[in-house]
Parts: sequence; structure tokens; C-alpha cells
Amino acid sequence: MDIKSASFVTSMSVYQPPEPLLPQVAVAGKSNVGKSSLINSLCRRKGLAKTSATPGKTRLINLFLLNGAFHLVDLPGYGFAKVDKREKLRWGDMMEKYFRETEQLKLTLQLVDIRHEPTQDDVQMNAFLRATGQPFLVVATKADKISRGARMKQLAPICRALQVQPWQVLCYSSETGDGREQLLDAIQKALGEEDATE
Repeated sequence: MDIKSASFVTSMSVYQPPEPLLPQVAVAGKSNVGKSSLINSLCRRKGLAKTSATPGKTRLINLFLLNGAFHLVDLPGYGFAKVDKREKLRWGDMMEKYFRETEQLKLTLQLVDIRHEPTQDDVQMNAFLRATGQPFLVVATKADKISRGARMKQLAPICRALQVQPWQVLCYSSETGDGREQLLDAIQKALGEEDATE
């Protein structure tokens, strides 16, 4: 799969199915896990998704149109400690409404930082995806920050916490592009050939 075009569509605080109704791939993860960087790297478009050194930048559901064929949905980062409880609940409600109401979702990418054990928020998000029956793929970001030899050791606690096997976790680096082709393949498989290659 090749990303030939990518554009920002809209931001929304309350999920409303976008027109036209196209297949969707959602990106979920805690604040500062590298969601925006992954989107920019995947699309090879710097600045497509706004990145920030400050966690919690994404507070809305951001929608991108890729190849004119499917929507990439950037969900608000969860688990950011410096926002008040009311804001956290609002983010949670926003995401729950999205997952409950979308009928176009084909795959959720759950991003975790390869350098750290999953947080309780990560575990809860994973349990939520399993409970709703959503197809998901665990993506371990910032893979360039550790050596290839150390990856298996770092993946062990991730696999234990999220109940996946090492071969079910995709290691990704937005800096080097490592894992990009594998992720595009996974997205294409989830969408189906005809959806992905228009």
C-alpha cells in the first residue's frame, strides 16, 4: 500500500459520522506516545498532524483523508496527569461515543511506548477494545530509542500487560520509518484490497 494523498478534514468534540462514509482506521494511545508523529511519518507529510513537546495536545477527534479512500481518525491522548478530572472524563466520553457510534471502523492502532511498561490506562484501553470486539493492533512506538537487540526484552512486559504475543506487536519508529511498510500492510489488510488501493 502506498499513501499517495493525505489531507486534514476536520476536528470534532462530538463524533459525527463524516460524509462520505468511508472505512476508518483509528489511532489511540496515551498522551505523548507519538500519535501525531506516527501519522506524519506514515503519510510522509511533516505537519499534517500537529505535534507538540507538551503532552495532551490532541483534545479533539481529528480526521484525515488518505488516498481519497479511507479516514484516519486521531483520537485524544488518554492518561495525561496535568488535566483535571472533568477534562479526563470528557475525553473518555468522547472516545466511548466514537467507538459506540462508528460503523466504519476497520482497525484501531493502540500505540504504546516501547521503552516503558504499559500504564493502567493502556491496559484499560486494551480491555475496552477487546470488550467491544474491535480489531486492533498494538504498535510499539519510539523503536529507534533502543537497540534492535533490546527490543524483545522491552516487548515482554508489553505483551504480558496487553495479552498479546511478541509477533502481534509492531515496532515502529517515526524517526527512521522502521515498521512503516509493515504498518501499511496491516492497514491494507484490514481495509481490504479494493478500499486501500483506489
